Amino acid sequence: MDTTQIQRALLARGYDLGPAGADGDAGPKTIAAVTAFQRAAGLVADGIAGPITIKALGAVDTSERRAEPDQPPWLTLAAGEVGTVEGIGKANNPRVVRYFADAGFAGIKDDAVAWCAAFCGAVLHRAGRKPSGSLAARSYEAWGVGLKAPVLGCIATKKRGNSTWQGHVGFVVGASKDQVFLLGGNQSDAVNVAAFKRSEITAFRWPSDVPIPAASTLPTTIAGARSGVSEA
Repeated sequence: MDTTQIQRALLARGYDLGPAGADGDAGPKTIAAVTAFQRAAGLVADGIAGPITIKALGAVDTSERRAEPDQPPWLTLAAGEVGTVEGIGKANNPRVVRYFADAGFAGIKDDAVAWCAAFCGAVLHRAGRKPSGSLAARSYEAWGVGLKAPVLGCIATKKRGNSTWQGHVGFVVGASKDQVFLLGGNQSDAVNVAAFKRSEITAFRWPSDVPIPAASTLPTTIAGARSGVSEA
């Protein structure tokens, strides 16, 4: 199946691809629909239409229960990067270097440069959203629209010490009264989920061109989440 055929199969099952429909462009609507189909079909929900997903989409039976996407496509893409780490010593991990390129900074080839904002920018770009255009983590305080409370997949910025400009940025995957769990890059030199003090959070932001989801209950703890990670 090519992209158009995949989209037609999704439409036949009732998935919403937006007004463009089967346009051959694997944008965020298509990624979200593929992820929802995979979840409904009991497959690995990674948003990638690989051979197993295509085989399931090509099945005659289209009666499976349609599942609505429960996370934005950029968060699905971010989750697929968990486990990525910086190169050892002077070596540079090309996957990390690619974050800089996709965020609009192709000239940076050194993964020792702080890359939390590059990671967020790259993931947003890959999902069809416009990043902040800066490698400063707290540039995202002015990106998109502000939220009074976090929702799944929103961006959170945090301060570092008493600095007025140094900080960190990542995608919210959980929150409690005292902590916020971020899926982010450059968290102890890796992409992972880590817990941060809620008192250090400076903003929750959402893309201005995407409807803000209805308030939902976020997990208050994340199994395996790290704490005390380095953000430098």
